[in-house]
Parts: sequence; structure tokens; C-alpha cells
Amino acid sequence: MNRIRWTRRASKALSLAVVSLLLSACDSVPKDETAGMSVEKLYSEAREEASAGNYERALKLYERLEGRAAGTLLSQQAQLERAYMSFRTGEKAQALAIVERFIKLHPTSPAFDYALYLQGVINFNDNLGIFGSLANQDLSERDQQASRDSYQSFKQLAEQFPRSKYTPDAQVRMRYIVNSLAAYEVHVARYYYRRGAYLAAVNRAQQTLQEFQQAPAAEEALALLVQCYDKLGLTQLRDDARRVLRQNFPTSSFLATLPAPK
Repeated sequence: MNRIRWTRRASKALSLAVVSLLLSACDSVPKDETAGMSVEKLYSEAREEASAGNYERALKLYERLEGRAAGTLLSQQAQLERAYMSFRTGEKAQALAIVERFIKLHPTSPAFDYALYLQGVINFNDNLGIFGSLANQDLSERDQQASRDSYQSFKQLAEQFPRSKYTPDAQVRMRYIVNSLAAYEVHVARYYYRRGAYLAAVNRAQQTLQEFQQAPAAEEALALLVQCYDKLGLTQLRDDARRVLRQNFPTSSFLATLPAPK
């Protein structure tokens, strides 16, 4: 009897302990402080946090808003704001994933032009890897795909929404990308030339002229072709490249330093 009585008491004590632990666990669950907010109030709070630079907090608020306002324009706006906040906090891959999902799901959204612009901005790199440190790096392996993706987003924006308020800035960025990519190709060509890889240098210089004829870097690309063809003993191609350089850039400083036609 004593053993049975002790077992019942232990069982009762154990049950009370379990209940106590469950209650304690419930108390430890974080409360949703936005539970009573309207979607309008939630949006206002998120914008205030973003304006104050509290991007992590703003991100959480926009995420909740996107779920609560599902199927509305406010939810679409929250999704784009979340992409921008992710971008500002350095989460580029996450930002791109969000905006790409938006573009796929909402092609008729009134904010579609902004989505394209944001996609371009996220991929946009204002130094394009050209002016950074080049120590111990093979220039032929440097990836410029993000810049090309950025250009395509801005191009689609300019073509599809020529009157969008985002288009003028997109066009400025497009010109910058073109000039920078051209300069990059010439930088690689020069790199190969200095190391005696003349055929590789010719290929990159020709690529510059094919893709970026109007870019300032086209002048040096032609000059490099003259130098490379001279090193390779291709005198006819050398003289042709020099003639094209003179016709298009009659005051080029490169002309005085290049091998003269024979």
C-alpha cells in the first residue's frame, strides 16, 4: 500500500510539474506587439522605422504586413519595400530573390516599373570591379555578369516605361555601365598585351569594338589592336587598325606612339 500511495503521489507531483513547465513555456513565447494594428498602421510604423535607419525592424514589419494584406496593392508595396530593406542591409541575394519573385507574380502591377528599377539597382555596382585592387587576380576571371544583368533591367524599364519617373536615372546608369564594361574589356586586353598574350589581347580589344563602339574606351581598343598586330607580324591588319583609329580619333594621343605603317 505504501508503495502504491507513493507512486500516486509521485505521479501527481509529476503532472503538476509538467503543467507548470507548459505554462512557463507559454509565458516565454514572444508576444506579437503588432497584433492589434491595422494594416495601414503597420505600414506607417514600418516606414517610420525605415526612415530612422532601423532596417532590421522595418524588415520584420514589412514581412508581417505582406502576409496580413495578402492580395492587395499594399501587400505588393510591402514586398518591394522588403526587397529594398534587404538590399540596404547587405542581403543582396535575398533582395534579388524577393524582387524577381515580384516581377514573376505581378507583371501588371502599377509598381512594376519600380520593381525593374530596383532589380537594376541591386545588381548595379558603381565600380564594376575595375578600380579596385588587382593584386593576385586573373583579370580574365573577373565576373561582370551582375553589371550586364543590371543593364538589361534598366533597358527593359526604359523601353517598357519610357515615361516612368525612374527611367531618366536608369538611362544614366545604363551609359555608365556601358562605358565601364568597355573600359573593363580594354583593361583585360592591356593586361594580356603586357604579358605577351597578343592573341588574347586582340580578342578582348575586338570584343570591345563589337559591343561598345560608342564608348570612350574604343579609342584605346583600336590602339591595342595596332600594337598587337605589329607584335604578331600582321602588318596589313596593323595598318588597317591604325587607319580606323586615325579616322575616328584624329587627335588621339595614341597615334604618336604607335608603329607607323610601312
